[in-house]
Amino acid sequence: MEEKDRVSITIDDKTDILDLLAKVLVSGTKILLKRGIEKNYLTISQEIAGVKGKLELSETVKRGILKKQRTFCTMDEFSSNILSNQLLVSTFYRLINTQDLDPSLKGELKRLIWMFSGIQPIEIQNSHFRQVRLHRNNKFYGFLLNVCQLIYENSLPTEKPGEWRFIDFMRDEQKMNKLFETFLLNFYRKHLIGWQVSSPAITWQLIPEDEKAIEHLPRMLTDITLERQDEKIIIDAKYYRQTMTENFERQKIHSGNLYQIFSYLINQRGGDEKTRKTRGILLYPTIDEEYDLHYMFEEHPIQIKTVNLNQHWRGIEKRLVGVVGK
Repeated sequence: MEEKDRVSITIDDKTDILDLLAKVLVSGTKILLKRGIEKNYLTISQEIAGVKGKLELSETVKRGILKKQRTFCTMDEFSSNILSNQLLVSTFYRLINTQDLDPSLKGELKRLIWMFSGIQPIEIQNSHFRQVRLHRNNKFYGFLLNVCQLIYENSLPTEKPGEWRFIDFMRDEQKMNKLFETFLLNFYRKHLIGWQVSSPAITWQLIPEDEKAIEHLPRMLTDITLERQDEKIIIDAKYYRQTMTENFERQKIHSGNLYQIFSYLINQRGGDEKTRKTRGILLYPTIDEEYDLHYMFEEHPIQIKTVNLNQHWRGIEKRLVGVVGK
């Protein structure tokens, strides 16, 4: 079982996205503390009494501290004050100073900070999350740091120094589209046995006049491609506030989406039967109405489908597996 599956929380109808993320972080951190937080060797240089580690003679003489029986030394120290823990603690402080977070959650975060004694908060930068090296012994940090990064990327400082405001990314159609696409990709990787699940680029079947013309072709990257020995499916994930466009009071499929799936199907064709019969699916979250539309373009089935994310997880799972079925 994935480590993140062990993080359980209770929510109610009043829980917003900020409270939800904070609850996940609190619950996950409690599991982490039971296991023991990560420690590693850090190289530190400091002035000490006596000698320890490597004596930095020139710096010691420069400081003029020998007469006080003190030296400046460099040594390795086994410490918990490392980047992964600093990011957690820094996110706790940010949440405590974020507007509209439930006061009870702020209290829980303050208690967690006490349990991370000796860990110094830092000024978080996006690059910090890429610097953490995950391995078998600390892989649970990966999930918690993903939550921390989501909070970091969606919080802005207010006019009051040290105070933050969380931006509800659910109102950002572009971010939600990326989230929906990544969710579907990982869902199919986890649930479809016997399929190769990837997000490959498709080469344009255009013959350029020269190399310069090639440079100006846009990259054609599929959202989700499912492939096995005798079958291939390309899924294009689309997230909109409205599934269809309205034209003369009639609901129509977004024309740009159809052009895109056509382009994928045509340009992925090879010499084998599988690519000539590749199925294309436009998959949307359900907004007002469920859609399950089927068309044919030559030998390519093209389907427009929706999934209702506002239901029990088993229903979502059943629907997404069924989307791949005929």
